[in-house]
Amino acid sequence: MPKKVENVHVLIIEDDSFLANIYKTKFEMEGFKVSVSDNGESGLADIKKKKPDIVLLDILLPKMDGFTVLEHAKADKEVADIPVILLTNLGQKDDVDKGLDLGAEDYLIKAHFKPSETVEKVKKVLNI
Repeated sequence: MPKKVENVHVLIIEDDSFLANIYKTKFEMEGFKVSVSDNGESGLADIKKKKPDIVLLDILLPKMDGFTVLEHAKADKEVADIPVILLTNLGQKDDVDKGLDLGAEDYLIKAHFKPSETVEKVKKVLNI
């Protein structure tokens, strides 16, 4: 049975507060519950503590980069099955491949996706 949007918790790990707020607002307008972390360390802690339904993860982050956060999350049995979508401006094929190899569900390049398209992608990944 598909999930209802109101019960879905999205964790956004993004150090650009302007961008994080744009995404947060867009997801909240769609009825999602949203948390934001502004660095990799707190983001990883939030994944483990809050156990969101899905994570939008930037790669270039202070304290711990997104690849490291992804690696740690996927190595932790408690949270390994939480889907992670990398949301970044690093669009090199090597980065995309590395992210997917580490277990990311998908890889979105910020400049190529409007926030509304990102919401649609999340709905698709979660079967909403």
